[in-house]
Amino acid sequence: MQREFRLIGATIAGYCLLNSLSVPLAFQGQELVSSQAAYAKSSGGRSRGGSFRSSPSRSSGSSRRNNSSGGYGGGGVYVGGSSYGSTYIDGFWLLLTLLVLLGAGGWAVWMVLSARKGIGSTELDNATVTVSKVQVALLAQGKAIQAQLSEIVKNADTDTAEGLQQELQEATLALLRMPENWSHVQANSQRVKSREAAEAMFNQVSIAERSKFSAETLTNVGGRVNRKSFTPDPDQDPASYIVVTLLVGTAHDRPLFGDVRTVEALKEALEKLSSINTDYLMVFELLWSPQDEADSLTYDELLTEYTDMVQI
Repeated sequence: MQREFRLIGATIAGYCLLNSLSVPLAFQGQELVSSQAAYAKSSGGRSRGGSFRSSPSRSSGSSRRNNSSGGYGGGGVYVGGSSYGSTYIDGFWLLLTLLVLLGAGGWAVWMVLSARKGIGSTELDNATVTVSKVQVALLAQGKAIQAQLSEIVKNADTDTAEGLQQELQEATLALLRMPENWSHVQANSQRVKSREAAEAMFNQVSIAERSKFSAETLTNVGGRVNRKSFTPDPDQDPASYIVVTLLVGTAHDRPLFGDVRTVEALKEALEKLSSINTDYLMVFELLWSPQDEADSLTYDELLTEYTDMVQI
């Protein structure tokens, strides 16, 4: 009997000891979770402008001409004598011939300019468009691009076609100036038969890329620039990579580039994007991470978050 009481007492004492130890352990776990939650995983920058819903603004290659012979229609005033009638008829045919020659010359000039620009009357007006994505990972040695992209986005005029084109050119040039730091790439260009489908595809890709950020610390959307504070994790590994993503919607009927798996192919794709004129540029979105210069993206995070990228 005495032995059973001792056994029960030992059990109760052991339970109390475990209980007393488990309480601080539980609190320590909560503190760890809270500590991790206090730091964002990664910072991101974003800029977007344009729309698939409206046709690109462009200047017309030719203008309509008013019929200048209208004032002479119905015949002239006859003032006796055959010499006046003959002079009138000769002048009419001379004017008509001149108008025909001017019209033919204007049409020929317009055709030459259209051929040089690659502008087809149907390509800009039809529903077929192209959605392109170029995503480049750069080594940490090229982290100067973080400040460059931040400056580009802060000063970009995303509400006009000219401002959007300038932002696209500056972003592609920033990448083209750092080929020695390119490490990985993922790029594709796809023809889409309707603007509604293109907009849905574009937004889907945009959301997928933005979901990789914990916080968008710098944005320029709709002409409004916003900044958010960012607190990096002091225990994180040193910075290894910066990922820059260009999403572009254009009025082209064909893909802008093919498969991109080499440095040369990436250079050609970036040069193609930088040469897009305002008539064809419909939508442009620029994304990059980390945006904050104190933030870092490790090799493991690159492999986890950007699984479709290939090494070049």
